[in-house]
Amino acid sequence: MAVMTQSVLSEQVINTLQDLIQINLDSRDGFRMAAGKINDMNLAGVFDFFAQQRESQASDLSKFVVRTGERPRREGTYLAAIHRTWTEIRTLVTSDDRLAMLEEAERGEDAIKSAYEDALRQTANTPVHDLLREQYVHVKAGHDRVRDLRDQYRCGC
Repeated sequence: MAVMTQSVLSEQVINTLQDLIQINLDSRDGFRMAAGKINDMNLAGVFDFFAQQRESQASDLSKFVVRTGERPRREGTYLAAIHRTWTEIRTLVTSDDRLAMLEEAERGEDAIKSAYEDALRQTANTPVHDLLREQYVHVKAGHDRVRDLRDQYRCGC
């Protein structure tokens, strides 16, 4: 990857990357929290895998931001903290915590998938587009896996 200057990536693209870094960190934190709360070791392993994947994606995106002379975001959003709190409260009052966690995770996966779809439209013909397309494949696969697990737990299959 060639050294980039801010002139290569517009301010809008840099902001989009910052947003993706943030949503990946939010997703990582949500999956970590879920993995720590769930009693199902297989599901905890899935959540840990996705947390590690999101950490890696945020790191890769951060490298692009650094090359523009900007500082990448390294914390999740305030709204994500509120969402995690809601997830924790919901888990406490729900009889099937696996289903509740999967439902919340699927909502989060919808959000990150949508953010990547928007970013891909905004970054066409930019140096970061290929990386976003590659990460989107992982995000989409994660989304589909969480959705399928949610459906499995919902029907009791």
